[in-house]
Amino acid sequence: MKVIVPMAGRGSRLRPHTLTVPKPLIPIAGKPIVQRLVEDIAKVAGETIDEIAFIIGDFGPEVEESLMKIAHSLGAKGTVYIQDEPLGTAHAIKCAEQSMQGDVVVAFADTLFRADFVLDKNSDGVIWVKKVEDPSAFGVVKLDDYGFIIDFVEKPKTFVSDLAIIGIYYFKSAETLMAEINDIMAKDIKVSGEYQLTTALENLRQRGAKFSLGKVDDWMDCGNKNATVETNWKILEYEREEMSHFPASAEIENCMIIPPCYIGENVKIKNSKIGPGVSIGKNTIVINSNIDNSLIQENTVIDHGNLSNSMIGSSAQYYGVAREISLGDYSVLDFLSKGGNQ
Repeated sequence: MKVIVPMAGRGSRLRPHTLTVPKPLIPIAGKPIVQRLVEDIAKVAGETIDEIAFIIGDFGPEVEESLMKIAHSLGAKGTVYIQDEPLGTAHAIKCAEQSMQGDVVVAFADTLFRADFVLDKNSDGVIWVKKVEDPSAFGVVKLDDYGFIIDFVEKPKTFVSDLAIIGIYYFKSAETLMAEINDIMAKDIKVSGEYQLTTALENLRQRGAKFSLGKVDDWMDCGNKNATVETNWKILEYEREEMSHFPASAEIENCMIIPPCYIGENVKIKNSKIGPGVSIGKNTIVINSNIDNSLIQENTVIDHGNLSNSMIGSSAQYYGVAREISLGDYSVLDFLSKGGNQ
């Protein structure tokens, strides 16, 4: 099986954190979002992943190297394709056409999930869905009496279904999907100026393809700061037992650590109360602080932080008072000196 991961978007809603790092590579509880995504897909698929193809923008060689390491960590070949311009979800998959062979999972690297089901490979495809309260903001599916999909509806204005598509799909034949995508692009069939995967899915359905459902128990968004901090806490809860063992290289002195928390390698924490729901990346220093429900990345310094619902990037410095903040990589915010500097 192959996994195709379109991730060329810039993640503008998560700025300033995505100004220096693509959103799928932002760590959540110590692992990049995209790594967690493909690991969860591997669990559901129940078989070896031969190749992971990443479709990215012009993110540079360091990002490509990081993606190769993620693929190799799962024993898979890593491949990178470039999407030069945002022409839609179908166009993104088209960029990885050379890898579209055999059975594939297409997973857009925007969200994480938890699921307890075995992938049904008897149907032509499986669409991952989650029941939502307000389906008007999502693409949704309608079902027949046998549980097969009979319609794909994008952001319905009136109620047709509460089963939202979360952006993860299984296809028994990548070649069949690719032929349909090539057809809609050759005919220049666009929705809102873009080539959409849902157009290809609906065309395949009308030609007799049977799509079944993969229902997830939890669907976790990483679209903006608040959602990402919430997702961090959920992941910590799901992996509470694993996270309870801190690395031997961490130095924790005169502190209260309230689980669940993630503490990275070589972290130093002194005279502080940390948790619950806090992730602290490697080589970060925290002193004289009270932090809960927050995500703090690598190589950062925090002094006198009284933080909640906050997200601080890598190689940042925060010296401050009680505050909910979103501070990007390589930034300095100092409220202990005169007036504060940023």
